[in-house]
Amino acid sequence: MFFYISEYFKSNIMKNVTILGSTGTIGENTLNVIAGFPSKFNVFALTANKSIEKLYRQVLDWRPRYAVLSCTNSAKILSDKLKSHSAIKTEVIGGPESLQFVAAHEETDYVMAAIVGGAGLLSSMSAARHGKRILLANKESLVMSGELFMNEVKNSGSQLLPIDSEHNAIFQCLPFDYGSPKSSSSASITKLILTGSGGPFLNTSAEKLSDISVEQACNHPNWVMGQKISIDSATMMNKGLEIIEACHLYDMPSEKVEVVIHPQSIIHSMVEYIDGSVLAQLGTPDMKIPIAYGLGWPERICSGAEFLDFYRMKSLTFEKPDYEKFKCLTYAREAYRQGGVYPAILNASNEVAVESFIENKVKFTHIPEIIDCALNSCSFEYDSTINSILRADFECRKYLKEQIGGKKWSI
Repeated sequence: MFFYISEYFKSNIMKNVTILGSTGTIGENTLNVIAGFPSKFNVFALTANKSIEKLYRQVLDWRPRYAVLSCTNSAKILSDKLKSHSAIKTEVIGGPESLQFVAAHEETDYVMAAIVGGAGLLSSMSAARHGKRILLANKESLVMSGELFMNEVKNSGSQLLPIDSEHNAIFQCLPFDYGSPKSSSSASITKLILTGSGGPFLNTSAEKLSDISVEQACNHPNWVMGQKISIDSATMMNKGLEIIEACHLYDMPSEKVEVVIHPQSIIHSMVEYIDGSVLAQLGTPDMKIPIAYGLGWPERICSGAEFLDFYRMKSLTFEKPDYEKFKCLTYAREAYRQGGVYPAILNASNEVAVESFIENKVKFTHIPEIIDCALNSCSFEYDSTINSILRADFECRKYLKEQIGGKKWSI
């Protein structure tokens, strides 16, 4: 995960950045940070799922070597739109395998892995396999294939820098030489503390959650995020996934990873040490901060985010999460304990449940019920290969979509 600081200063050349998921919130914020350093970073490849218009505008602004759409038909449309711009030499390619191609390309130095959900697994794994600096915002890929993913990082010499605000905060609070595999410094750590705002329904009674709308679930009090992660925050599944991610990133047993509700989202996470010290990373709730940290590490570079004004802060408060109300936290811990394909089943079932909620096929309160059903009904062989994880992911999604289509959960 780490490299010697002297190597960084020896290699003071422009870095080529591939952004997987450039049209999402993380991708757009990455481009905002890069814009401040035209002599340090070059946009090598931009990728999207089907957002043709957004990617078209980004290509006009950034003129990358490659523009990728995971949908081949969308790639053809984008290619046709760019034909009238003869000065732009961007090559448009399409299909899921194209994501892996640009992530592994010999000219790619840094990969921002910001594709939402399990769809980002293979491209993130490709970057890990080919020794890239991976700025990991796609927590789901590590949740699904944690041990396999970390082994690819170790074997290839990749640099894995977490971009989720919580794990980036923990990264900043660890000793500088703390790496993967973990150094002896891990013996001095008693606890990793993940903070969470509690989402928009922290103070909403459980009885009122069944009538929640998609708009209400996406109305996060502090962060500007896409639909899926906003709903994960509302169910607190985002914290559940982050527990699993922390265990893999920092080689910590799950009982040493604690979740604390911190509604102000100023402290992004903490590390507790054996002497009683607790180190915390603070900042405004702005994803440009961890993105800039990942791009510039081991230096710090300007993120463009607002600075904290301590005189305006009234209070910082903390409380225990309600595991009965937010059952996704319990299911995440159980999936990690079970191991094998169960974290992949957890992730797949959550994605299907959230998608079904967005499509108004199930209620908000059905999301944890669907996840519980999957963890108890789906069991697949795990043979320590990525193929077994992909099979479990596919079969779990298929099973749940049949159940939802059959009105097992009705609104």
